[in-house]
Amino acid sequence: MRTLMIGCAAGEGHLADESIVEELASALPHIAKKLRAPLIVMKEFPARYRPALETLRRRGFTRVPSMPMTRLNIMYDNFDDFLAQKLSKPTRKSLRRKLRAADRADPPIELQVVTDVSPFIDEIYPLYLAVYERSPLHFEKLTKEFLCTLGMRMPDKVRFFIWRQAGRAIAFSLCMIHNDTIYDEYLGLDYAVAFDLNLYFYTLRDIINWAITHGIQWHVSSALNYEPKLHLRCDLAPLDLYVAHTSPIVNAFMKRLLPLLEPTRNDPVLRRFPNFREVWG
Repeated sequence: MRTLMIGCAAGEGHLADESIVEELASALPHIAKKLRAPLIVMKEFPARYRPALETLRRRGFTRVPSMPMTRLNIMYDNFDDFLAQKLSKPTRKSLRRKLRAADRADPPIELQVVTDVSPFIDEIYPLYLAVYERSPLHFEKLTKEFLCTLGMRMPDKVRFFIWRQAGRAIAFSLCMIHNDTIYDEYLGLDYAVAFDLNLYFYTLRDIINWAITHGIQWHVSSALNYEPKLHLRCDLAPLDLYVAHTSPIVNAFMKRLLPLLEPTRNDPVLRRFPNFREVWG
């Protein structure tokens, strides 16, 4: 179905000015009809906007949860301090055992942090595609041009972490920085070595240590892969979709159907998070 999507193409949506919601609620159905897009979706707005976006619900939109991000307080001296204070002894022991595999790697793994990934894009893009193609759910598919342009336009906000072994890129992560928070958005892995070296946890440790060193207090991770995040005692950071159809009859039917189709119903791990109730609000 042709859809009018409002939000961010790659990531969560935000309101620059909450006073425009009333105008959006009035204008969007007319714009959708003009574009012959019967379905309207406000894409992935953080839960803190629920009071401001309540107007949409009064105008016929249905709010349903999207796959939530996760949030972790990292106000510790370093990653080891986080493990000691936050996690249980069995979890600490298991995680340290996994990290030792990469720490003892031969040749050793080296970390490079850059704001412009353009010189390295041909190395890291296949790593991104490898993770994207293994995912059970597919969202936006980033392009080389997108990744390169980020660093050119937003060098103060973007950090690319690249891990190398014998000069060869084996992992990368795209992170965004805003105020006291680092957003761990996209991961790329070389699956020829990723499982043997437990690269998911190794990259996470390096990012958190880097963030703590730079005075950052929160680590926010993108959706999916919830099992390890649950064991790290992350909280869910809910995201909402606001959906409406331009036909009142179809929209009335969708209001009943959407809660049965929303994506969080199919992930059993989500319900084990202590704040899962906040996903629906």
